[in-house]
Amino acid sequence: MAKRGNGEGSIYQRKDGRWVGSVHVLTPDGRRVRKSAYGATRKEVAAKLAELISKTQKGLAASEDTRRVGEYLEAWLTDVVRHRLRPTTYHSYSINVRNHLIPGLGRKRLGTLRPGDVRTFLVAKREEGLSARTVQYLHAILRAALQHAVREELLSRNVAKLVQPGPVRRDEINPLTAVEARALLAAAKGHRFYPLYAVAVALGLRRSEALGLSWADVDLVGRTLTVRQTLHRSDGQLVLFAPKTAKSRRTIPLPTICVDALRAHCRRQNTERAQAGERWQETGLVFTTTIGTPIEPRNLNRHFYVLCAKAGVRRVRLHDLRHTCASLLLAQGVPARVVMELLGHSAIAVTMNVYSHVMPAASRDATDKIGSLLGEDPDAPTGDAETTDTDSGPEDQNDQGSAA
Repeated sequence: MAKRGNGEGSIYQRKDGRWVGSVHVLTPDGRRVRKSAYGATRKEVAAKLAELISKTQKGLAASEDTRRVGEYLEAWLTDVVRHRLRPTTYHSYSINVRNHLIPGLGRKRLGTLRPGDVRTFLVAKREEGLSARTVQYLHAILRAALQHAVREELLSRNVAKLVQPGPVRRDEINPLTAVEARALLAAAKGHRFYPLYAVAVALGLRRSEALGLSWADVDLVGRTLTVRQTLHRSDGQLVLFAPKTAKSRRTIPLPTICVDALRAHCRRQNTERAQAGERWQETGLVFTTTIGTPIEPRNLNRHFYVLCAKAGVRRVRLHDLRHTCASLLLAQGVPARVVMELLGHSAIAVTMNVYSHVMPAASRDATDKIGSLLGEDPDAPTGDAETTDTDSGPEDQNDQGSAA
């Protein structure tokens, strides 16, 4: 047996040729326990033991957490996520942790979790039929949970960071055309939801932003609207929250169509308040039920689908009205940064990525304008159009037809 090096702990070679060593280390709860390391060579084992000894000398926990992943995730949800993130985010994390992460990885020991375990789990979820976006979301939740364990010195590394969840194909957006948007609003005219749809199309508000809009944040004289709160269903109740990001909190100029619609809606709501009498519940919200309570988001979705059929337009999501606003603005040559500010995107890159399909037309318009500025005649025929040689034979004509 080779002589043990100074400070190495106990190292020896087993009969199968593998090397093993052990040393006393500090556990997360402050206890000193004997920890073993294995390797193909004596040098490899010595290096592992040296790292354990170094951590112990620095007062760090050299031993990984021995809890199971499921046990740790439950504690993380309760002690960290519930107190630091929005209730809607906590609810989303809870569903995915309990429906997917715990059943898939919950029985494994936190300290022995390996990149291969995470990779196998993600592949299994894709094979179950979950969308690439959902698999990516599960990976993000696990990565956040394990990173907290690293910060708490319960783990030495975050194995989820070493695994790529795979590419996510962005869902194709389906904005309405200008003709379809006009038809939709025309079909909604006279209904109490008409001003809500007008605001959604003209300003690109999210559903939660429109339903959380307060009269205190609407200035019909100054013709502005400020987004300060959103409405979400949380723990079985409709609750108002602050916008998720600083960029989402914004003041937007109101076009005439919105000013007129909101003024008429204010008069209608006053009538509904008087008719409801004692049943009226004052919330200060712009868009409410006939007794003043917040509108259930799912009910609005259902009405919107009925409206699409009535208007004779494609059935799109309510959220696609936001895409419609952005697409129409960009098609009209409005700068992407202005659109970003109106929509409340966190960065210009979000706007450019989501609405890249509109950019080619905007780019063509921009290059036409610079060409005109530099003296180019926009009505002059191009070089291809001047190819009208009457002597071209059948082969040339076929080629031209193919190119067309």
